[in-house]
Order: sequence, then C-alpha cells, then structure tokens
Amino acid sequence: MDYSEFIGEVQHRIEAGDMGTAVRNTRAVLTTLGERLQADEAADLASPLPGEIGYYLRDADSGQRFDHAEFLERVADRAGVDEGEAEVRAQAIVALLGEIVPGGELHDVEGGLPADYEPLFEFVGAEETPW
Repeated sequence: MDYSEFIGEVQHRIEAGDMGTAVRNTRAVLTTLGERLQADEAADLASPLPGEIGYYLRDADSGQRFDHAEFLERVADRAGVDEGEAEVRAQAIVALLGEIVPGGELHDVEGGLPADYEPLFEFVGAEETPW
C-alpha cells in the first residue's frame, strides 16, 4: 500500500470530506501513538508503512507515559475534533494498521500498553466494522 492508498482508506473510514482531513487525523493518531511507545517499538510499527506515514511514528517524542484519556485528548487537539470523534478516528486508523503491519507487531504494541488502551484496538481484525 502506498501513501495515497493509505490516506484514501483513512478518508473512507473516517468519512472525511477531503484528503487534508485524512492526513491531519493520520498524523494526530500516529504521532500520539509514537509518543506513547518506546522508540524501537515505534520504528518497528512504522517499518512496513509508507515512508511518509511511518515518519509520524518514528519522529514522535517517544517514551512518554500517559493514559488512554490523555491519548484521546492529544489526538482530539491535533485533529481538531472532540474526544469522542478522536476515539472513533483512532480506532479506524489503528484497525488499518492491523491490516498492513505483518505478524504480531500490532499485537505486541497492544500488549505493551496499559489495559485502558484496549478500546483503541477494538476493530483490529474484526469481521464487522462501522466503516
């Protein structure tokens, strides 16, 4: 999957009216996730993604400790949406990662996060999704 396909799929999943909104939301979610992960975890997760997308994970100020509520606050602030919408959009983007990232890499990321992050991974591998 290349950059345009990735952003197009995000645009479809979050029902964004334009590519700019899809890019802004992708950046918000992946930068925030990259901040929460350790640098090596972020790099591993980024490696199979298009370079421009993986950059958001790799370039984040990694290794920060914050809970899921703070994760949603940061995503909402960066994406310019409320926290409820931030959660829906983050779930859609993380589910897309689950389709692209091989093996158990995303499962390892989920396992390394506190239990309150579980909703973020709700649609990874799900047969039925809201999009």
